[in-house]
Amino acid sequence: MCKCRNVTIKPRTSPKMKRRSLTALRDEHPPKKSRSDLAIYAMVTATAVLSYVNSLHGDFVHDDIPAVVTNGDVVGTNSLKQLFLDDFWGTPMADVNSHKSYRPLTTLSFRLNYALAGLRPWWWHACNVALHAACCALVARACVTIARLQRPFAALAALLFAVHPIHTEAVAGVVGRADVLACIFFLSSLLVYHRPANNKKYVWLSVVLGALSMLAKETGVTVLMLNLIYDFYRCWPLVKRSICSMKFEKKCTGLSVRTIKVVVSLALLVCFRLALLQGTWPSFSPQDNPAAFHPSFFVRLMTFCYLAAFNWWLLLCPWTLSHDWQMGSVPLITSGWDPRNLLTCAAFGALLLLCYRFIADLEVQRHTPAVVGMLLLVIPFVPASNLLVTVGFVIAERVLYIPSVGSVIITAYGVQLIWYSKPGTKAVLVIGLAVLAASGVARTYRRNADWRDRATLLRTDLVTLPQNAKLHYNLGNFLRESEQQESAIKHYKEALRLWPTYASAHNNIGTLVSGLENAEQHFLQAIKFNKYHVNAHYNLGKLYKKSGRAYQATVMFEKCVWLQPRFIQAHIELLGLKPESEKHRILARLVELEPNNWEHFVLFGNWWRNNGLVGPASKFYLEAMRLSFRRRDVELPVRSDLISFRSTALMYRSLGQKSRTLQLLTRWHTWRRGWPSAAAAHMYLRDWRLKMELEGRVQIYSKAVNPTKSTKCFDHAQLTVETAKAYTDKVPKIEETVKIDEKNNYNKVAKKGGDVNSCECKKCGTKKRNISVPSQIKTTHNKSETGLKDKQCVRKDETVKNDAIPTNMIGTTITEHFLMKTF
Repeated sequence: MCKCRNVTIKPRTSPKMKRRSLTALRDEHPPKKSRSDLAIYAMVTATAVLSYVNSLHGDFVHDDIPAVVTNGDVVGTNSLKQLFLDDFWGTPMADVNSHKSYRPLTTLSFRLNYALAGLRPWWWHACNVALHAACCALVARACVTIARLQRPFAALAALLFAVHPIHTEAVAGVVGRADVLACIFFLSSLLVYHRPANNKKYVWLSVVLGALSMLAKETGVTVLMLNLIYDFYRCWPLVKRSICSMKFEKKCTGLSVRTIKVVVSLALLVCFRLALLQGTWPSFSPQDNPAAFHPSFFVRLMTFCYLAAFNWWLLLCPWTLSHDWQMGSVPLITSGWDPRNLLTCAAFGALLLLCYRFIADLEVQRHTPAVVGMLLLVIPFVPASNLLVTVGFVIAERVLYIPSVGSVIITAYGVQLIWYSKPGTKAVLVIGLAVLAASGVARTYRRNADWRDRATLLRTDLVTLPQNAKLHYNLGNFLRESEQQESAIKHYKEALRLWPTYASAHNNIGTLVSGLENAEQHFLQAIKFNKYHVNAHYNLGKLYKKSGRAYQATVMFEKCVWLQPRFIQAHIELLGLKPESEKHRILARLVELEPNNWEHFVLFGNWWRNNGLVGPASKFYLEAMRLSFRRRDVELPVRSDLISFRSTALMYRSLGQKSRTLQLLTRWHTWRRGWPSAAAAHMYLRDWRLKMELEGRVQIYSKAVNPTKSTKCFDHAQLTVETAKAYTDKVPKIEETVKIDEKNNYNKVAKKGGDVNSCECKKCGTKKRNISVPSQIKTTHNKSETGLKDKQCVRKDETVKNDAIPTNMIGTTITEHFLMKTF
């Protein structure tokens, strides 16, 4: 019996031990999906939506304005091709002033949002909340399959992630969609790479998802490094066995192949991202990141380490929150005796313990959740830590969106260990977790209300960080836009007190203070502290131009163009200061910078017309008209098509080009109707011209057969026929004037002492008949029309061809009467 037991036990234990050491390998089949998984996903997504439901009524605030509202790549003023050439803020990547943040996938989502809902903020926030809910479901899935948490604790981790207040900037702020999208592709790549089935296609699919995460936000590329490190962790027992036996096993060969694929892909993506920099790095100022510009290496190191520890503290206790942590929010650590170094030591000590657990767990792999949590906490945060590259912020809550996944996994794993190691504390744990979740929901709900509008956000964060000069400056900008000048100046001065070299505050004060000398002093101070401040140079140039100092104003505007070649307003100001010979170059530059702006084409057309070149002038006028009709869906304060149409028509009338005026009118009318094809427009024009010709002939014949009496005397050369009638489909008709042939040779005769209201012909004695002119298009009035007598007839002998149209009637009849009837 004992023998039997020994025989049966030994073969069972040996393979069992072997499998236990390989529990985390890629060929292991995870637990099957059950209904409990669907319940977890539904619960987590519902909690996420309910936590952020009050953010749906928020407005566009903070960075939403430059990234969405005024971004040509989002609102459709720029082409789709240009979207892939611009940075996240709509500036070309090749521009020296570009922020170099390349996120075309996020910008494409913004453009789709605009195409579907316009600039209605509710839909934009709803999209952010939906993406956050999807991300929470992926977190729950990753906690079960990758971190190997038990399902109740995986649900706990996903719930803590869903209600974490640190996510309010990423979810309630529209611009934070970049982090949410990057997290979705980040987790998708992680899940695909570590699928149980060993398929080569999954590796490439994870690489593609990692590239999409990078195109949503730059930190998403770190998922490839995380996949590789975690793959080595899972396969370490086989790797160690192969190293000890000096013989590569089959699974180690698969690991080497995956490693080569991931490393090559990562290198290519990094090279692609560096190539997008166009040879220049993003430029930041001491206002953006003061520690990065401090001359002492130890000050920079201590400050950056403290900032990393403080970010971790925000994940653990997200009570002090702000959308802007620049300029004095976190003072520099200049001494080793600073008490804040204790927090740095505590944070890095805990990190070292996790690293020790990571190394000690390589063999047995019993603490996989701790290892996965540490990797997710550290690796995605490294690009934003200032330790590798300098970034343009001190602390940004939105960059903690992905690292927070690692934080909640570590927290849930700690609860899981306590739950099973100390059963007597289960009630305390349940109460504590309920309080934690409820406080997270309450804090998130309250923080969402702060993001309701710009004023609320600024005032709330200013209470939290009163030493932040940037917040005072932004609140001053809001008060200035709200016509509260005195309060705005007060906050600008407070910003200068906290940060004396704040160039933008000096510039904005200069625009508000009274007196030329005070304004000039502030503009000069702004240029002194920042010699590349474009707005200060521009405002100083405007001040010089207003005070009559044209030369100094020209120098300032030229400096603006040198600092920022795409500064449109500076080019326009130079038009009024430069001589006529240099205006052509400036106008050509304006058209090159903004090829879709009809105003620049009208200005260029005016310049050509003033110089007597009709052909180029008409070309630019017509282009301005075409551009104005391309934006017919946008509400404009003026009818731009009428401005360009009027300028062209007046130019043609002054030259006596009547046929070209008719052609211009037909073209304007065709574009105004918006025909979808050239063939339809051509057929419409032919039909319209034929109707005009036939109606004109009918009017001529009918008036000739049944002439009407008139008290007004006209020469035979002034006999006109009015054919203007309104179309039923709002298509106006052109009035045609027809002159009688000179062969009739009538002469006017005024009878003395008789009725001076009638004229007789000298030869035949018949009275001259005239066709009345409608009062709405008359350009001259006779005394007989007002009931006066004693009017003398004036003889006008003119030689006109049969098919000619008088110039004065073209100007009045075609242009004025048409515009009157249409508008």
